[in-house]
Amino acid sequence: MSNLQQQNSSARPLLVLVVDDTASNRQILEVFLTKLGYKVLTAENGAVAVERFVNDHPDLVLMDVMMPVMDGYEATRRIKALAGDRWVPVVFLSALSKDENLVTGMDVGGDDYLSKPINFVVLDAKLRSFSRTLQMQRSLDASRKQMAAISENIIDGVITITAEGTITWASHSAQFIFGYDAEELVGQNVQILMPEPYRSHHDSYLSNYLNGGTPKIIGVGQREFRGRRKGGESFPMELGVNEMVVDGERSFVGIVRDISERKVIESRLRSNAERLQRYYDEQERENQLAKDILQRVVQHPGLDDPALDHWVAPATNFSGDIVAGARNDAGQLFLMLADATGHGLAAAISALPVLTSFYGMVKGGRDMHHMLERLNQSLRSMLPSGRFVAATVLCVDEANRRAEIWQGGMPPLLWLNGNGQVKESFDSDHLPLGIVDFDDDMARIREVTWEEGDQFLLFSDGVIEAANSAGEEYGLDGLKHALAGKGDGSCIEAVRNNLRHHTAGIEQMDDISMLVATCRGNR
Repeated sequence: MSNLQQQNSSARPLLVLVVDDTASNRQILEVFLTKLGYKVLTAENGAVAVERFVNDHPDLVLMDVMMPVMDGYEATRRIKALAGDRWVPVVFLSALSKDENLVTGMDVGGDDYLSKPINFVVLDAKLRSFSRTLQMQRSLDASRKQMAAISENIIDGVITITAEGTITWASHSAQFIFGYDAEELVGQNVQILMPEPYRSHHDSYLSNYLNGGTPKIIGVGQREFRGRRKGGESFPMELGVNEMVVDGERSFVGIVRDISERKVIESRLRSNAERLQRYYDEQERENQLAKDILQRVVQHPGLDDPALDHWVAPATNFSGDIVAGARNDAGQLFLMLADATGHGLAAAISALPVLTSFYGMVKGGRDMHHMLERLNQSLRSMLPSGRFVAATVLCVDEANRRAEIWQGGMPPLLWLNGNGQVKESFDSDHLPLGIVDFDDDMARIREVTWEEGDQFLLFSDGVIEAANSAGEEYGLDGLKHALAGKGDGSCIEAVRNNLRHHTAGIEQMDDISMLVATCRGNR
């Protein structure tokens, strides 16, 4: 149980609505939140989330963005409209972390944003912050309800004055608010309860109203002003003044409410918002630095080989997909396309050991077997439990017109002829790197003999899982169709154009990457 829940063990646990179209994500969040002491509701899309909100009135919403039926933005817009004056924080959980995504989320009423994969330490901190604020909000709402009941029984601070501004009566609450006894107030000009500049201008305001001028306070409802206590302390208050006429005599009644506590809470809320903004700004600066560093590592001169072509389109600022290519001293061309668990910075960092080890072993003249064994060993020792790297590794031997292929947890590798037709499709036959020890089964490598002009196409699952506005995935058939129609052009350019037409600008949830090797005879 979190510290907040321990400190508020007597308070009603907060009810959190988790909205995500991926069942595993909902389950993980439900278990995590339940252990922290929250009650949890789940919804698989925005429409169900709105229904849950209407029926169960959750205190806080963790909202995915990209979902079928109704996305997170529209669901948030509707939830905020249904909430009315009740503050229900909505925290977006999404792999989409571009500035425009954040702005859109805030524009529809979102209160915070957390990128996927979720950092549960940060999520816990955010939830504790929101919980404290919600507890204060509950206290504030309870105080407001109590004050409303008191007002109905004339227990709020009530003061009556003559047309000349002389105090004729003050309730016990008014005496308490201002720190005076009744004897000290009655007969005094009401200016005694006002700080400057209201004190100096009050009589002219009153005279202007009595002579038919436009009212500034009287009869216009409650407004916020500053009051002055007996000791000279200025404090915020709500003041409502109405005119009474009794037996032809004009007088006025003022209803006073001390809002010092509410202002303290509002100040804390503003401070929390500013602190969150500072945290976000600092996080963005750190992300940019990390991105610059990663770019320098990923961009290797081996990828400029004339036999290679590649394309990487990250779903966030960082790509968990990496492409690599280099030749050893014997002229053999080694390629690798790897996909680390998750997205964003965490995935990119997970892939770094693979990248650096790959280039080091190509330069050192290692064969495929030793390279794969070393990569697996490195990941097993460095990555935490639950993190792994799917990969396709290929060695093209131009001298002997042969190729070696190893695949672990990746989509099929396509072997194409010069016209873009698929000669053969190789499904993955191994587990991803970093999960189990490297045994004889993991060491199995396919060998094929290719012809001049053949191509090997490696791609990540983000290509075939790219969806359009109707939720239809691009699929392996869509990829093959694009390749068959490429003519003499680039494989990657043909797929990229066709994929762009399919998605029509829809933001994608996964990184997209492709790597192509064109087979050429030894020259």
